Amino acid sequence: MTPHSNPLNDPVASATEAHPSFFQRRLITPILDLLRMGATPEKLAWSLAAGLIIGINPLLGSTTLVCLLVALATRLNMVASQIANHLVYPLEIALFFVFIRVGDRIFHTGHLPLEGHALIHEARIHPIETTRMLWSWEWHALLVWAGFAAFAIPLLATLFTPPLRRLHHRLHKSQS
Repeated sequence: MTPHSNPLNDPVASATEAHPSFFQRRLITPILDLLRMGATPEKLAWSLAAGLIIGINPLLGSTTLVCLLVALATRLNMVASQIANHLVYPLEIALFFVFIRVGDRIFHTGHLPLEGHALIHEARIHPIETTRMLWSWEWHALLVWAGFAAFAIPLLATLFTPPLRRLHHRLHKSQS
């Protein structure tokens, strides 16, 4: 049995397995495709890192557009940044209140007058009024997120680069 006959050792074989998992379909296969098309591991690492962190920003509903604009402005891979952005959508919702609370503690904004489900309910019924009420908390949460992003994006890009290089090397080695 050769090392490439085991799907765990072969990125190409694992990308074409009969019943791919969610992460196989939504993350691994598209990244392999981007590497096959000539994307560099370094650019993919930065693109994925930016997409992940932009994807958790506390300005709900903004991540796709912000990700596109940042990718265009910095010449990152738009596809990779959007893949990462959309994968972390559940985290954006979960971390929204974390960024709000940290912003409250740093800037002494005061607690939100509504919590969790009540806030979501009010946003559905009175979206404009709820948005106005939330703006000072939102602004402070965005500042907290921006400070976090300044450290997290380079850190994640640094962590993602070596495995992407290995994957790139294995992919090109298996194609030759």
